[in-house]
Amino acid sequence: MSRRNFKGHSQTVGTARLKVLLDLDQVLADFEGYFLQRYKERFPDLPFIEEKDRNTFYLRDQYAKLRSDLPDRVREIYTEEKFFLNLPEIEGSIAAAKEMADMEDVDVFICTSSLTSYRYCLTEKFQWVEEHLGADWLDRTIISKDKTMICGHILIDDRPHIKGACRNPSWEHIVFTSHHNIRTDLRGKRRLNGWTDGHWKDLIEDFQKRI
Repeated sequence: MSRRNFKGHSQTVGTARLKVLLDLDQVLADFEGYFLQRYKERFPDLPFIEEKDRNTFYLRDQYAKLRSDLPDRVREIYTEEKFFLNLPEIEGSIAAAKEMADMEDVDVFICTSSLTSYRYCLTEKFQWVEEHLGADWLDRTIISKDKTMICGHILIDDRPHIKGACRNPSWEHIVFTSHHNIRTDLRGKRRLNGWTDGHWKDLIEDFQKRI
């Protein structure tokens, strides 16, 4: 006996497990806040953009509007050694990820992209996961430049519009609210505004009813 899930795929009754994909940067780890801290420390005399004034997904795009040389300074920050390793967690993210993983019939994976300049990024993302979530989460960590190719039911990601080789990915994109996407037209997508108010539990329970 089978039934249809919310994407229309056949699923055997009694065996459905919800697969949740969690982005790392700006969903679990505070990329934006730590970037601004490091930028001010390294370049105290250069103009900067407060988090509340961010309005592009890529930092370099917005800094380029301030001054043509600033994108290179921005890149220096997030490609420096230990940048990703030292990212602080977003409030409540680690506790929520662990609690989610303990829920019945829910599988949780980290699904994150690497910088093309991967020298430190790749290793440090794995180190971050191990340090904050535990070594058992390393086997649940997926690093991919194209998230549309990854199978799941939900992708929680701060990037407002995700494109790739697959035009119709298996997951529904839930946009994690960040300053840079607050004013973005999400074209009907749902938001998750944080981890501390418990709304993520309602989201998970809603999806569980639909698979």
